[in-house]
Amino acid sequence: MLKILIVDDEVLERKALSKIISNSKKDVMVIGEAPNGRIAIEMADQFRPDIIFMDIKMPGIDGVQAVKEIKKFAPDIRFIMVSAFNTFEYAKEVMQQGVKEYILKPSRKEDILSSLQRVADEILLERRQREEQEELRKNLERVVSIAQKEWVSSLLLSRVQDISLEEWGQLLGVEITSAYIMLFFIQPTGEANLSTAEKEEWYQWLKKTLDLMKTEHEFMIGPLAENQVPVLCLCKKTVERTSFRTNAQKIIDHMFQLFQKKSFKGDLRITVGNPYNQAYELTKSYHEAMEALKTLLKKSGRNYLFSEKLGANESQSVSEVLKVEKQLLDAIRQGDMNQVLLLFNSYIKGLKEHNNLKRNQLKKSFDEMFVLISRMLHELGIPYETTPVMDESWETEVALEKGKNYILEATRYVQVWRNNHAKGMLHMAKEFIEAHFAESITLEQVAEYVELSPYYFSKLFKERFGMTFIDYLTELRIKQAKLMIVDQGKSLKEICYSVGYKDPNYFSRVFKKHTGLSPTEYRKAIIYE
Repeated sequence: MLKILIVDDEVLERKALSKIISNSKKDVMVIGEAPNGRIAIEMADQFRPDIIFMDIKMPGIDGVQAVKEIKKFAPDIRFIMVSAFNTFEYAKEVMQQGVKEYILKPSRKEDILSSLQRVADEILLERRQREEQEELRKNLERVVSIAQKEWVSSLLLSRVQDISLEEWGQLLGVEITSAYIMLFFIQPTGEANLSTAEKEEWYQWLKKTLDLMKTEHEFMIGPLAENQVPVLCLCKKTVERTSFRTNAQKIIDHMFQLFQKKSFKGDLRITVGNPYNQAYELTKSYHEAMEALKTLLKKSGRNYLFSEKLGANESQSVSEVLKVEKQLLDAIRQGDMNQVLLLFNSYIKGLKEHNNLKRNQLKKSFDEMFVLISRMLHELGIPYETTPVMDESWETEVALEKGKNYILEATRYVQVWRNNHAKGMLHMAKEFIEAHFAESITLEQVAEYVELSPYYFSKLFKERFGMTFIDYLTELRIKQAKLMIVDQGKSLKEICYSVGYKDPNYFSRVFKKHTGLSPTEYRKAIIYE
């Protein structure tokens, strides 16, 4: 409902204009009348109308002066100027204020309503465009957030990266010189574990708090798993004069300061891996932060720890073991039992060669592997929460057997999930898409509905149905549009909105791409068949 204010020093003119507008059956409402420019300014400030019918010649503050004053505090208000003077100077003066509509007294009803309709259409169009732009902005923010989360997950699982730090910098509009992993861990106080709701509350607090600290870093926040959240810190070139440790320390100090004001049932722990210049090296930073966390949790009186830099030989050793680890995780993700057994043996062989398979080193390696597996299962939506506790007092062979059994059991869970549960979820996803394709539906919404991460949902959907989510959604919309075009009583614009598109021009391009004809051409072809 658009609000209208009528300003005229002649009471009969005001009443007549108000009656014409009120009886027009348009989606408008007269919210007041003003007899002069001064009162018009006061009412405009108080009621913020959408449109003002403004008489030009009035005693005291005239219409032109009133427009100038109102535009200072309400530039979006539209004006329709009304005057008995048909002179260019008056028209020129109001046009300089951005006023496009000018009607003469005595005004015909048709002229008044035509002018009102043009201004109303312009306002509604701008509102719709603003709403669409805001929705696009929110969608973009959500997509970027999800992409960042998936990218961090890929880093942790040592997957091949298809985007560099430089490209992320271009997307974010800043120059990135290096990056490192900061690991946040909430340690429950007492013996009781945190509930899922409590961990989620802490996770949301962490994301909001870091979002307010994006001055010297850009943060990519990974998923929550095992009470810990990996955060990729991108160092901006604008602060490269200060060491990464100094900047990281600022983040740590600020986080602890804010955490103390909260009442979470746990203690915050933070560890920091070393910075690297290439995306493929950031897995090292994560492993360094993980090692630091294991050390930190054994020490009393400390709540954060920086990782020590690995030596050249040790770094090479870690890289070779990580390569096999990545292959092992991929095999578990595919549910390939034979490949898992083969790679597990290679993984243990690598540990033997490079670490002499000492019990404490084996425990560290397995603990880290178990966290990665748990994170992977969580992303897939597999409810497998059991993580073995490796006792340092065990003999090496006992520990090996326990670790092997856990990995094989996790692989079996993936096999069952891929063969049964995943198919069921994808069927649910198709039903959801078919029920909501006419809405502003997104891949993220469907993935959330079936409780899968967007990354895995997208991958599984294409594997299962041979097409991407967006291709399937488009196919449904075009199929429905073709059925509706047969009805000559429906306008093409109405059909566009009915099948989920907001821009008729875009709808026309998509329709032609899939059918070879524009909607208009398609309708004509049907008529002449």
